[in-house]
This record gives sequence, structure tokens and C-alpha cells, in this order.
Amino acid sequence: MSSFCLGCGNSLAEGERFCGTCGRDSQAGTSLPAVDPTVAFGLPPETSGKAIFSLVCGVLFFVLLFSIPAVIFGHLALYDIRRSRGRLKGRGLAITGIILGYIGVALFIGFIGLGIYGTRLAQKRIANRAQVQGENSVVTSLRTLNTAEIAYSQAHPKLGYTCSLSDLRAAWGISEDLAAGNKNGYRFKLQGCAADKVDGPIVKYQLLADPWVGYPAKPEQKIAAAYCSDQSDVIRVAPNGTARDCLTRGVDVPAK
Repeated sequence: MSSFCLGCGNSLAEGERFCGTCGRDSQAGTSLPAVDPTVAFGLPPETSGKAIFSLVCGVLFFVLLFSIPAVIFGHLALYDIRRSRGRLKGRGLAITGIILGYIGVALFIGFIGLGIYGTRLAQKRIANRAQVQGENSVVTSLRTLNTAEIAYSQAHPKLGYTCSLSDLRAAWGISEDLAAGNKNGYRFKLQGCAADKVDGPIVKYQLLADPWVGYPAKPEQKIAAAYCSDQSDVIRVAPNGTARDCLTRGVDVPAK
């Protein structure tokens, strides 16, 4: 009575111990791993469904919803193919799906990074634009205060100029926040009032405009400049942000 080789499925004649095809001992027992019948009898291997699904999802890698499954099912397909002993195929499909899936994930992360960078860049531009507008406003405020000093000295010829911002509000009608010394991220201060002679009218003053402590509020903003002026009505600027430097080494701001 004929039998079959447990190694390759080849037909064995009665009494034949060793397989003529693979050389396996038919009397060796069953300790060796069994062979899948579909392989032993020459049936064609099947294509892994997980590999096919991985490839389909990988083709749609531009959608994150498909990129992640492409990677997951691709690895699962490779695992199944390795364990199938030739019963499953589709390794190339699985690898392609994995690669496309990783490309999709990388593109998604890149898009997120570009979005964050673009948002921060826009915030920086808005912050710098607001700061420039604030510095333009502080020059206008200094000119307003100089004009108010002139109006005050004309209204009080025996006193001359004043070192009190609140006095200027009554003389020229400056805004409440400017009279309080705070406006557009700057602190305004009058100092150095002096007369040419004892008991004479004040003929000299210094007007300072310093950025607030901690201004600019955000690291991406440039350092705000400090401004100053005096009875000459000439406005100066110190790009390094200190009023002391403005008084000693400040650069004149154009009158326009």
C-alpha cells in the first residue's frame, strides 16, 4: 500500500522508507514540523488580504486616517507571511503599503509643523507691527506734551514750565492716560526742571518715555526703543531702550 511523504507530499511506494524527492525518513516519526497541506500538494499560495488592505490604504497616504492603518496592517501581513511557510504571499504589497503609510504620517507631521511655524511667524509680525505703531504713537505723545508745556508756560509766565504731567492736562487737555504717564506701552516722566535764576520761572525740563518694565511682553518682539525730549522740542531716540542713553547719545527723530 502506497503512502505520502510528510515532508513534501511525494507518493511513496510500499516499503519505501526514504522519499526520493526530499529524502525524508518516513519512519522518523512526527517530531518534525508538519507541512501545510496546501504547500505539500503544490497548491498556489494565496495573497494576504492584510497586505492588499495595507497597499490600498497606502495609496491614500495623503489622508492620515489611511496612513496609520497602512503601516499597521502592512506589519501584520509580513508577520503572517513569515509564519505561513509559503501558504501566503504579498510581501512586496505589504512593504509598499508600509512605505506609503510612513510617507503619509511624515507629511502629516510636516504639515502640522508648518502650520505652527506659520502661526508663530504671523504672531511675530503682528506683535512687531503693533510695536511700531506704539512707537509712532509715543513720538506723537511727546510732541503733544511739548506743546502742552509751551501752553502752560504761556498761561503761567511767572512759573514757566512744569514737571507735573497732571498740570499739563488742565493747560492743554491731554488724555487721561497720558496725564497719568502710561500710554501705548510707555511710561512718560517729566524731570530736570530748572530756572536760570533763583525764584525765576522754570525754563528747562526733560521729558522721558521709557518702555514698560518687561516690555516687550513676548520674546519674539524686538526690544522697544526709549525716547526723550526737552524744552527745545527736539525728540530723540535710543534704540537700546534706555532713557539715560537717550539723554546723552540719543539720535534726533525727523520732525515729519
